[in-house]
Amino acid sequence: MFNRRRLLALGAITGGAMVLPFTKLPALADDPAIPRGRQDLIPRRARAGTRAAVTPFSVRMPIPPVAQPMMSAGGLDLYTIPIKPANADILPGVRTPVLTFGGSFIGPTIRARTGRAAKVVFVNQLDMAANVHLHGGHVAAADDGHPMDVIDPGRMRAYNYPNSQQGATLWYHDHSHHMEAEHVYRGLHGMYVIDDPAERHLRLPEGDYDVPILLRNAQFDDAGALVFGSPFDRATILANGRPQPYFPVAARKYRFRLLSVASEYTFRLGLGGVEMKQIGSDGGLLPAPLPLTELVLGTAQRADIVIDFSRFAIGTQIVMTDATSGTPVLRFDVTSRASDNSRVPNTLRPLPPMPAATVERDVRLSFDFFSGAPVGLVNGLAYDPNRSDFTVKRGSTEIWNVSNGDSAFGIPHTFHMHLVQFRVLARNGGAPLPQDAGLKDTIELPPNSTARVQATFTDYLGRYAYHCHYLEHSTLGMMAQMEIVP
Repeated sequence: MFNRRRLLALGAITGGAMVLPFTKLPALADDPAIPRGRQDLIPRRARAGTRAAVTPFSVRMPIPPVAQPMMSAGGLDLYTIPIKPANADILPGVRTPVLTFGGSFIGPTIRARTGRAAKVVFVNQLDMAANVHLHGGHVAAADDGHPMDVIDPGRMRAYNYPNSQQGATLWYHDHSHHMEAEHVYRGLHGMYVIDDPAERHLRLPEGDYDVPILLRNAQFDDAGALVFGSPFDRATILANGRPQPYFPVAARKYRFRLLSVASEYTFRLGLGGVEMKQIGSDGGLLPAPLPLTELVLGTAQRADIVIDFSRFAIGTQIVMTDATSGTPVLRFDVTSRASDNSRVPNTLRPLPPMPAATVERDVRLSFDFFSGAPVGLVNGLAYDPNRSDFTVKRGSTEIWNVSNGDSAFGIPHTFHMHLVQFRVLARNGGAPLPQDAGLKDTIELPPNSTARVQATFTDYLGRYAYHCHYLEHSTLGMMAQMEIVP
């Protein structure tokens, strides 16, 4: 059974609209454990004074630890990772209480391999229920981290990941309903990389030159503790858990795996006009490199980029800036030279063919502000774990028309589908955006926007979620589920 914990206050609605109390979701009306709170949903600028005072580029960006399997045998790697509280070094000179996978903020990177299975045993050492969703993973329903399928305190759960999909940058995070937003915000997130032997011939940068970077925003109080309040007061941007760090690089090519673990934010990343080449998206490599001077990276999205530092002299400093906040994120310091036999070929990995779609559906994300409480809705309904919203035949190909139903309030959403990757066919009736390239599992839906996506549902049966990945929104019910049937 789902052991629902208290839902903490989530801020107050602002923007000159209204103040609405939070009450229990209709599907959970009999649950006395959820207190009243308030939710800041209307976008606005962060209040002055909420950015942590740090000296820019005074701390080196750490690289997350790589999880080591306890055992590797018979085509399987076995990992054990505790879910536990810890105190982390985020702001200089301050220890910040966080929730962690494995004791580190951020969690360890799991490096899997296409065709080789992984079993990850998560041991819950918190005083509250939690669970784990492999975001972007093609896994059986029992291993997907269903929002109601939690690990109670003191218990453990083994998740089986077959890694049957092509190479990709995925991530894992808590998905326990009503607590997913706070748990991820407080640290329950980590990267999961699937390395693919079929891509080795491309000679992309690897080893020490293949670097994960997890980006997010945060708010801190005067004591350095994380404040779980309004998403619009999270004015301190972190790269691998540090504010405005520097990272020394050699004068050669690097592959950076960028992941946004911010729960409600869109980065617009640039290098002051320096070109970067995007080579991968949520579901793996693009068909061809995409030259960019600005990368748009929404909540839960991934982008693999290559930056070639060989054109710069030793001592050059290159700053990655976020145009959304107008602040520096990270500084690359060219400090040495190194040999480099890597490359970025003109052809990477062709996308799989798209079968003809046999079903077309509409999905609308919105809030109900007028029934006494802000409640998240998908197609007019709040999440009910006992209801299947779509029945999908295994092996079928479908087109989903996804729309933002909150344009009048200026509220953006994101859309995430579990189980499968999809292709973006159109935006607002026209061509997809540059950030839609490749295989996706998460897309942004700004106000007044629609997206047309196509997916093929293979292999697995059972119930899988689809939802807004602004986790404060899914916490309030903006989630539904599909049943995959024979």
